[in-house]
Amino acid sequence: MIEQVRRFNRAVTQRAGALEDAFLARGRPLGQARVLWEIGPDGCDVRELRARLGLDSGYLSRLLRALEQDGLITVGASEADGRRRTARLTVQGQAERGEYDRRSDDAATSLLGPLSGRQRERLVSAMAEVERLLAASAVEIGVRDPTDPDARRCLAAYVSELAVRFDGGFDPALSISAADHEMTMPAGEFLVAFLHGDPVGCGALKFHPGAPAEVKRMWVSPAVRGLGLGRRLLAELEAEAVRHGVRVLRLETNQTLAEAIALYRAAGYREVPAFNDEPYAHHWFEKDL
Repeated sequence: MIEQVRRFNRAVTQRAGALEDAFLARGRPLGQARVLWEIGPDGCDVRELRARLGLDSGYLSRLLRALEQDGLITVGASEADGRRRTARLTVQGQAERGEYDRRSDDAATSLLGPLSGRQRERLVSAMAEVERLLAASAVEIGVRDPTDPDARRCLAAYVSELAVRFDGGFDPALSISAADHEMTMPAGEFLVAFLHGDPVGCGALKFHPGAPAEVKRMWVSPAVRGLGLGRRLLAELEAEAVRHGVRVLRLETNQTLAEAIALYRAAGYREVPAFNDEPYAHHWFEKDL
C-alpha cells in the first residue's frame, strides 16, 4: 500500500507540473502559484492561509515575500484585527491569477483530451474519491477547552442543527447538562476535529467516578460527512475514556438522528433501557470498553 501511494505521488507531481521551475510557463514555481490562487479576489488572513495549505510559517513568508516583490500581492495588518496580517492581490496579481486559471483549464483539457468518454468519467470519478479520502486523512483531532472559539463554533452548530432536526426544536437548557466545567478535566474532556485549520466536528466526555462515562455533544459538519469522521471521533473519545480508566461508555440519542444510531450500533454499542431522564432521547446505548 505504501509503495502504491508513493507511485501515485510521483505520477501526479510529474503530470501536474510540480517538478517544473516555471509552473504553467509563468516564470514562478508551483508553490508561489498556489499561494497566489489561494489568496483569492477577497484576500486571505495569513494565519488561515498557512493552516489551509499546511505550510511552515517561514516557508510561507518566503513565498509571500516573492509575490510581493513581483508586485502581485500586498501584505498588511488586518482591518478587523491589527495583530493579524492579511494578504491581498494587487490589480496585477488579479490578472495573473486569471491567467493561471485559464492555463490550468487548458492543462486539465490536455489531460482529458486523449481519453475516451468512458475513461474520462472513470478518471474524474476516481479523482473525486481520492480528494475525499485525502481530506479524511488530513483531519486532526485534539483536546480543546470548550470555551475556545473553535469549540464554541462547533457547539453553536450542534445546537442549531438539532433545533432544526428535532420535532419541537432543541433547547440545551432543558437537556441533561454538558456545561463547560463538565467537559473539562478532571470532570470531562472536549475534542475538536480540524480540517485545514477549520473546526469540522466535536465530541465530549463526562466522567463519573465509579460509574460509566457519557458521550456528549457529538457533531460532524455537513461539509465533511461521508468521510468517516463520526466513527473516528467516536473512536478517539473511546480511547480517551480508556486512558482515564473508564470501563463502560454510555450515550443517548434522538430517533430523528438515524445516521447517528447506525454509527453507534456499527461501533458495537448495544441498546439498553433508559438510564437517565433526557427529554430529547428515544434510544439509550452502552458499550463495554
